[in-house]
Amino acid sequence: MIFLRNRQNQINLHNLINYPMKYFHFVIPLFIFAFASCSSVKIVQKPITINEERKQLSLEYLETRYGLVQDEPTIDPKMIVVHWTVIPTLEKSFEAFNPAKLPNWRPEIANASALNVAAQFLVDQDGTVYSLLPETYMARHVIGLNHCAIGIENVGGTGDKKLTKAQLKSNIKLIHYLKKKYPEIEYVIGHLEYTNFERHELWLEKDAGYRTEKTDPGVDFIKTIRKKTAKYKWKPVPKKENQV
Repeated sequence: MIFLRNRQNQINLHNLINYPMKYFHFVIPLFIFAFASCSSVKIVQKPITINEERKQLSLEYLETRYGLVQDEPTIDPKMIVVHWTVIPTLEKSFEAFNPAKLPNWRPEIANASALNVAAQFLVDQDGTVYSLLPETYMARHVIGLNHCAIGIENVGGTGDKKLTKAQLKSNIKLIHYLKKKYPEIEYVIGHLEYTNFERHELWLEKDAGYRTEKTDPGVDFIKTIRKKTAKYKWKPVPKKENQV
């Protein structure tokens, strides 16, 4: 129950109708603030390197992997893909994404492109949301779908750095924000579900042999996100041929 105190008078908002109109200039801003604090997400700018090298590598990736020839490495968001970094700290995760060029410790994907992996957003263990790239700048985070997917990376995810309740709440708030800004987004998926789209019209990867096995961000994490954002009536994740 919310109360306002004005000198000697205590106002119960449930009985506010009994009070003069002069009190409403206190009450209305309070309701607006309460609603905004529950539904909005604070995004901290922490950009990774965006230079000519990243731009050219991104354009090459779009053309080579998807057959898309563009002047700028931008995307048309149709889905949100949720990940975990496995890396246990914010700064180490940032350092992994920051270079434009893929480091030599990712040989399993180096042959596909020299572009480094990244995502548009990074969520720390305490729930703080960081913007790494402009929302419609292509990031390499999900095979076959980077041209239409906004990525959310979550620090940790395995070992003694499991994903936290704070991260879950921030992911949900961030997805609310993104859906409202980009109403054409139709899917919210976990990285572990990306291969379900292999026969989907959004899938553009041309190399049938270029796949990696993923388990992030965990089945329960992505199911909870979809449940808490169910009002948007997301399209279901396609089933694989061997699924009933």
